[in-house]
Amino acid sequence: MSDLDKIVSLCKRRGFIFPSSEIYGGLSAVYDYGPLGVELKRNVRESWWQEMVYRHDNIEGVDAAILMHPTTWKASGHVDAFSDPLIDDKASGMRYRADQLIEGHIARLTKKGKDADAERVQQALVAALHADDMNQALYDLIIAEEIRAPDSGAFDWTEVRQFNLMFDTHIGPIHNAENKIYLRPETAQGIFVNFLNVQQTSRQQIPFGIAQIGKAFRNEIVARQFIFRMREFEQMEMQYFVKPGAQMDAYADWKEKRLAWHQSLGIPAHKLRFHEHEKLAHYADAAVDIQYEFGIGWQEVEGIHSRTDFDLGNHQEFAGKKLEYFDPQAQERYVPYVVETSVGLDRTILMLLSEAYREEEVSGAKRTVMRFHPKVAPIKAAVFPLVKRDGMPDIARAIEQDLRLHFNAFYDEKGSVGKRYRRMDEAGTPFGITVDGDTLEDGTVTVRDRDSLEQVRIPKDNVVRFIEDRMRSWTPPED
Repeated sequence: MSDLDKIVSLCKRRGFIFPSSEIYGGLSAVYDYGPLGVELKRNVRESWWQEMVYRHDNIEGVDAAILMHPTTWKASGHVDAFSDPLIDDKASGMRYRADQLIEGHIARLTKKGKDADAERVQQALVAALHADDMNQALYDLIIAEEIRAPDSGAFDWTEVRQFNLMFDTHIGPIHNAENKIYLRPETAQGIFVNFLNVQQTSRQQIPFGIAQIGKAFRNEIVARQFIFRMREFEQMEMQYFVKPGAQMDAYADWKEKRLAWHQSLGIPAHKLRFHEHEKLAHYADAAVDIQYEFGIGWQEVEGIHSRTDFDLGNHQEFAGKKLEYFDPQAQERYVPYVVETSVGLDRTILMLLSEAYREEEVSGAKRTVMRFHPKVAPIKAAVFPLVKRDGMPDIARAIEQDLRLHFNAFYDEKGSVGKRYRRMDEAGTPFGITVDGDTLEDGTVTVRDRDSLEQVRIPKDNVVRFIEDRMRSWTPPED
């Protein structure tokens, strides 16, 4: 069983993530977050919002609607250009992204030590992505390299064709072309159309940013690897508006800031890297991904893009309304350029799950432990009475209630203390507090550290401060 399979199993068993509509057989590439998962997700959201909005006095927040005027997506280019190059394996009926098939082939060549061949195919891929007929160029490269289908092993492909990823629906009682709207495929456009609303009401001067967390929807045909690629997902995006010509400095600054945020979640530096885009999107003059080394290889968790004035300029043209900024210092008007940071919340969750998952042997017994950074751990502390008598449950309950005034805590009195520790290890709970006989004598409790397994005795009245201090000073344990 692969590590990803083990993580999927643990997520279902412990209540992190469930298949959506499971009692009806599930819905492909759609997932529900359970009690532990929703806490993990909430903690990551709050960390991002704290980092982006509260730490910057020139970044404001919005919460734009999912449904937008359909011309929004014509202006943004999504109606005409938001598509993936897909190819079908005739033998199995499986569908793949053509560019990712070639990237997988390159990765296999590199793994075999065939660096020269890998570089040759890489250059051919870049040329194909920039070709006038990209679909034909990708198909020709797949055929020339004799790339076989990953699942069936067959070499019998359809032609490459483009597939638009937007979900469409209709507004009102009549379903016709005039009432057609889309579920947003990204949250960024809700920021752009509100640019002047936010700038004027907040009285911000450029440079300034607008941040948003929200759901987006993409009709992914190739949707695999658990929550890595889903049809309904959540984005955390910030659009940073700058004077034309200043975008590259802002771009470089946000690259480093965003990489540092991922490391602040407990991700080691050697598991993160920048990956420059081989082909820029139609709106960008620079783009880079922050990638994490998953068990399935290096994959994107966040994109940083210099989007020029494409979005504001197009919305200005299509809406027929000025979206210019008046610079009071320079006494001039201009359409700002934009630097975007866009991180997938669900992909970040999968990154944290992947990084946290460990199987260890402790005192001859196997334990599964999720080594989350305490600030994102779903439950910060669990409180146990050693036995269910002598007033221990009452003391433990009082400690739990005190902890809950500060962060999420859990009470458990069922089973041996060892089994209770193991249950909380699987949930990723960094601290366990045990009330025992000594507590009745001297008012102290045992605090057990999830990672080091160290146990210390402290006064029960100091538990909150002790845990808060440990959370602030936490560093990822070495394997």
